[in-house]
Formats: sequence, structure tokens, C-alpha cells
Amino acid sequence: MTSAPSDPTISTPQPLLFGHPKGLAVLFATEMWERFSYYGMRSLLILYMTQYLLLEGRVEHVVGYATLKSILESIFGPLGVQPMSSQVYGLYSSLVYLTPILGGILADRWLGQRRSVMIGAALMAAGHFMMAFETLLLPALLVLILGNGAFKPNISTQVGGLYPAGDPRRDRAYSIFYVGINLGAFLAPLVCGTLGEIYGWHYGFTAAGVGMLLALVIYIVGGPALPPDQHQRVVSDPQPLAREDWRAIIALGLLFLPVTLFWATYEQQGNTVALFANANTDRSINLLFWRGEIPTTWFQAFNPFMIFAFTPLIVTLWAWQAKRKREPSTVTKMALGCFGIALAYLVLVVAAWSAGGAKASWWWLLLFFAIITVGELFVSPVGLSLVTKIAPLRLVSMLMGFWLSANFAGAFIGGWLGSYWSAMDKPHFFLMVSGIAAAASAIIWLLNTPLRPLLKD
Repeated sequence: MTSAPSDPTISTPQPLLFGHPKGLAVLFATEMWERFSYYGMRSLLILYMTQYLLLEGRVEHVVGYATLKSILESIFGPLGVQPMSSQVYGLYSSLVYLTPILGGILADRWLGQRRSVMIGAALMAAGHFMMAFETLLLPALLVLILGNGAFKPNISTQVGGLYPAGDPRRDRAYSIFYVGINLGAFLAPLVCGTLGEIYGWHYGFTAAGVGMLLALVIYIVGGPALPPDQHQRVVSDPQPLAREDWRAIIALGLLFLPVTLFWATYEQQGNTVALFANANTDRSINLLFWRGEIPTTWFQAFNPFMIFAFTPLIVTLWAWQAKRKREPSTVTKMALGCFGIALAYLVLVVAAWSAGGAKASWWWLLLFFAIITVGELFVSPVGLSLVTKIAPLRLVSMLMGFWLSANFAGAFIGGWLGSYWSAMDKPHFFLMVSGIAAAASAIIWLLNTPLRPLLKD
């Protein structure tokens, strides 16, 4: 792989914590609480719209709703409550990954990573508190989208900025950072989801806002341990991009389409999979220590919990393979990950088919989340690490934003796919999603040969 040029600003020894710079702990905690806020709100959003806000008698008071519905219906035709809710969910979850391109450019050229993260965190905190007011649903989502654009690409690139070029700890650092992401995602449905389902939607959204404020405070207090802004390092380096820099950009561009398809299928977890858990799953549980029904939002905690359980196993597997010179390439890992997503949705095909018109056991969902988690670990953190390794230093935030924009396109496609949920048989719907993930796996696999020289170590 080509790598960013060596950087003298990070060659000075930094205080270590468990073998890593202390700044990693700051970024870990900041991202954990930011993801707590994001996934806390997301665990409630589709249920909030389909079961409460977009029903007749309330939806008329939502600012901008009539205009948005008119625009979407001019493209997709008449939309009922569930298809419209899925479209709104898809727009939100896609646009939060489009604005990071702009946020990355602003950080690289003018604001710097630190200032951009603080602006983004403040905007997102405001957006979550706005969600507590029913009429402000769409303005709140817009503020969250803008805040995420400033926050997301710049906190991710700062992890790589803690390490000099070629430091083998960088991959492990992103695995640790990814655990922070999923720790927040695990806690979010249990806290925000429970508050929203039991005590009222607005309590859940407010809890998400509190989590975002905690992220901002941690980031500001931990500022001295963070790396210098990237744009400050390269402002005096006006040289044109080298040949290997263009090779790296081409490699990221070729991987963009299949990664987009990956996110289109992955994002069904908070959309149609949540609807399946709510209406088509037998959530009753009868254990010695607990008898009752599992809240729908708690299923959103399965995936992040399994990240904790599976990450050490996956990292150990790769280390074992590396010692024997058999570790898969970056592209192969991503192809295997997409194939895992296809297998996960085949589980739901079997679950929906075997249940007939009745409700499927929640154990099927447990198996689904176990398989999709393994697939995710082979794609998402590997991609983040890849960008910081091969991106030209002066463009690292912008290219991180470009990479995250695959989530934008994927989530938008995912929202469109979700609009067919009510009209299709559930086995056929999940079979369609599985086929899309399989197509992504095949495309990445076919790219392995042409990308090998571009990503050569």
C-alpha cells in the first residue's frame, strides 16, 4: 500500500496508555458518546414515524412535511405512512454520509479537524434536543445532517494522525476505535430506546442530546492529547499529487460502488429489520431470570454487542494468518464481508418463510445479527484504515468524507428499498436484499486483480 508521507509533527514521543497515545482514549470516548446519540435516535426514528408522528392528526403540524411528501411522491408515486417513513429514514441516514465530503474539504482547507469536530458536535446536540419537539422533526434532522458532516470525517482521520507513517499500531488503533463506536451503539437502544418506548418518545430523543453534549465536553477537555490539524501540516507543501497518490484515489473510486451496495443492505437493520422485529417476530422470552417480551428497540443492541465479542476473535484470526503469510488482502476481506451480509439476509428469508403467516422466533434475529456482524467487521473498519493509509496527507479528510459518502448513496438506496416492505412478501423482500449484497461481494472479488498493483504494500 502507498502510505502518507512521514510527518515530523507526530514524531515527538507522546504519552502512552496501554501502548497507544492517550489521544486514542479521548477519541474513543468522544466517538462512543456521539454514536450513543446517533444510534439512540435512530433506534426510535422509524417506530416514532410509523406508530405516532406521521399518523393523521399529528403529521399536519410537522414543519415542511407536506412539501417533502409532495417532492417524494412526484418521484416515487403515492406513499402511505410506512413507505413515507422509510423514505424519510433513508434520506436522513444517507445525507449524514454525504455532508462529510463538505466537512472534510472545510477542515482540510480552512477550519482544521479540531474546530470542525467541535462545531459538528454542538450542531448535533442541538438537533437531538430539537427532536423532542414534534413539529421540528424535519428541521432537527437537517441540523443533525449538517453537524454530522462536520464531525464524522474529522474525528476518524485524527485517529490515523496519532501515528507516524508505517506504524503497525494504526490498524489495531482503528479496531479499538471501532469498539468505541459500537459501545455507544450498544448502550443507545437500551437507554434511549427504553425511555422512548416506555416513557415517551421525547425522553429518548433528549437522552440522545445529553450523550452528544458529553461527547463535546470530553473532546474539549482532552484536546491537549490530540494530534495537530492536518491542514496546518501541509499548508506549506504546494506540490502536485504524485503518481502513487492518484493510484490511491483511483483505488478508492473503484471500491465505491460495491461498498455503496454493502451499505444499502446493511442499513436495513434500522429500517425494515426493525419493522420485522416489531410486527413479524415473536419477542416473548421465558428464562429463569426474565419472563416477558423483548422491546423492539433492544434488537438494535445485538449488532454492537457482538462487535465486542467478535472483534478480538477476528483480529486474532488475521494475526494468525499473517504469521503464516495467509492473511487475506484488504479487497478480499471486503468481498468476504459482503458475502457474509448476503448469508445473514438468507437467514431472514428462511425465518419469514418457515413462519408462514405467523411470527418468527426472535432466535432467527439473533443468528442474523451474529452473521451480519462478522460481515461488517470485514468491511467497515478495514475501509476506514485503508483511507488513512493510502490517502494523500493534504486530502485525507476530504477523501475520508468521499469514502463515507458511500454510506450516503447506500442509505439512500436502502430507504428506497424499504419503501417496498409493505408491498412485498417478506421472504421475497429479504431475498432481494441478499442478492444485492451478493452482487457487491462479486464485484469486489472481481476488482481484486486490477486493484492489487494499486494497493501493493
